[in-house]
Amino acid sequence: MWKKLLAALAMCCATVMAMAAVDVNKATEADLDALKGIGPVTSKLILNERKKGAFKDWQDFIDRVKGVGESRAAKFSEEGLTVNGQAFKPVATAKKDDKAPAKAAKADAKAEKADAKAEKKEAKAEAKAEKKEVKADAKAERKEAKAEAAKPAASAARK
Repeated sequence: MWKKLLAALAMCCATVMAMAAVDVNKATEADLDALKGIGPVTSKLILNERKKGAFKDWQDFIDRVKGVGESRAAKFSEEGLTVNGQAFKPVATAKKDDKAPAKAAKADAKAEKADAKAEKKEAKAEAKAEKKEVKADAKAERKEAKAEAAKPAASAARK
């Protein structure tokens, strides 16, 4: 008896699993609507694109169905959608590797910009200090000239 019960349970599980997998090239509108994340609008888009020809693979599906990218394709696949019996396998690792040099270049550009800004600030501070020094020298020269002019007047007053 236990063997019969176990066999029946296994058959039920197999049936449920078979029902969960919905191939996009064979599914009806109702099958597509039954999947979580696919509503009437998306199912109509899928069916309209499928009229033009069967989907070859997931990339073809993503390219042809408006509003479906890799993240939505992954969600659809998790819910049981397949393309020609295949689940979605993201190729995000290649994209992440492609982004690494771009991020490094962006960081380098940001560092160069910060260095240029610091150099500009330093040059401005040096120019300001030099201007202040020139002013101080001019003031000292005027004071010295004034003192020199006052000496002959003081010595003339003594005589």
